[in-house]
Amino acid sequence: MTTPIRSEPLYRAADLRRIEAAAAAQPLMQRAGEAAADLATSLSRFEGGAVLILAGPGNNGGDAFVAARHLRQRGFAVSVVFLGEISRLPEDAAAAYRDFDDDGGSALEAIPSGPRWSLIVDGLFGIGLQRPVSGPFAAMVTAANALALRHHCPLLALDCPSGLDADTGRRCGETIRASHTITFIAGKPGLFTGDGPEYCGSITHAALELHAERLAPPSARTIGSDLFAAWLRPRAKNTHKGSFGNAGVLGGASSMVGAVFLAGRAALKLGSGRVYLGLIDAQAPALDPLQPELMLRRPEALLTTALSALACGPGMGGSDEACELLLRACALELPLLLDADALNMLAREARLQEAVRARAHRGAVTLLTPHPTEAARLLAGDTAQVQADRAGAALELASRYRALAVLKGCGTIVAAPDGRWFVNTTGHPALATAGTGDVLSGMIVALLAQGWPGLEALLAAVHLHGAAAEERVASGCGPVGLTAGEIIDSARLCLNHWIAHGR
Repeated sequence: MTTPIRSEPLYRAADLRRIEAAAAAQPLMQRAGEAAADLATSLSRFEGGAVLILAGPGNNGGDAFVAARHLRQRGFAVSVVFLGEISRLPEDAAAAYRDFDDDGGSALEAIPSGPRWSLIVDGLFGIGLQRPVSGPFAAMVTAANALALRHHCPLLALDCPSGLDADTGRRCGETIRASHTITFIAGKPGLFTGDGPEYCGSITHAALELHAERLAPPSARTIGSDLFAAWLRPRAKNTHKGSFGNAGVLGGASSMVGAVFLAGRAALKLGSGRVYLGLIDAQAPALDPLQPELMLRRPEALLTTALSALACGPGMGGSDEACELLLRACALELPLLLDADALNMLAREARLQEAVRARAHRGAVTLLTPHPTEAARLLAGDTAQVQADRAGAALELASRYRALAVLKGCGTIVAAPDGRWFVNTTGHPALATAGTGDVLSGMIVALLAQGWPGLEALLAAVHLHGAAAEERVASGCGPVGLTAGEIIDSARLCLNHWIAHGR
């Protein structure tokens, strides 16, 4: 059974530089290099095997020289390739090179062709990358990736895979595809979102004997159970269905009723006392035969029901009728989630934008849950811009619409209007299938209906959604062919497990 993890602080590069400056008197490079050597020793396929280390022209290269010295002392056959000028290394990195040289090591200008590598270490750029990797460095990255595949050996990145933007998770030219990354002092957002999870592999954190949060506030946090643990409460014995709220889902235009059913089933199985569905399609069925507990009605009737929370958008379409219904929904004084077609209408209709912003003045909670293309429409940009800085896009959405925002995708971002943001680390590529967003909407509205605050409901539902997918895949269902509906029962199982174990 998947167990929720604790949140961890994340720091952008500029904030880490301030921490490093505050701890300048401490031997951070020596600690980083030794920690890297410890992990490298455990990863190497052969005791005393051949290790290829790529050292760059900055402090990441200094970390690599320290690691190389320690690995040589442990009996490994170490080859260090250095592209740059020793005389131009930063002071600490130059000292690390001298120690390596004094210990009998030497720096090569090219990768030797003879050895069969038991491990490759990337110490080219780390978080210090300022421009796309190109020229001989790009050739070095390409060669390292190819050698790791050819020799079936681990590829360990120091701090951050070279070519990956540690702040955003965006690839900058050729990028190291690490099997393992050891990140120093604290985690970086780019390791966990965008391209980061694909290129970082397994991530190990080496604090270097520092407590980062005592030195500087984090830029963000990963999502963990501690952020919503206060709401993971067992149900009291003396309760009834009215104790757990009335969740509503509005949508289901012609040929898209299934989206509302998915959201409704998720809301029901995540604990809502009652779930009402407002279906726009005039020919919509009066009953969900697979979930007869759901109460189906016309949209106008749904909007006059005593709801605790409402989700709008699954299968909603973009008709004039749908737009008018959405305007009426925005006027309700309850937590309101906008997803899918509701977001597309919001992007194009100025009056809806004003209605959403006005909710914040009234103290009404609004939640937006776009995928990258929907986010691009909401920001009047393009998908590539959103993906280039996912955290920046989520924060802009939250600020512009005065709403809590979820930017879905690999490393989902949750952002609040006050500038706080979080990165989710659960999930699986199996979620890349139709309807999983509808299921997430149903999960969120279920928690809202049960009285969870908006931010905690988002954090918990996003974390749970990803954990449920992991659980299904681990049990042998998928990843190829996993359907959205199959996630719901797994989410219910995970949530009850979390509550039972007090997390």
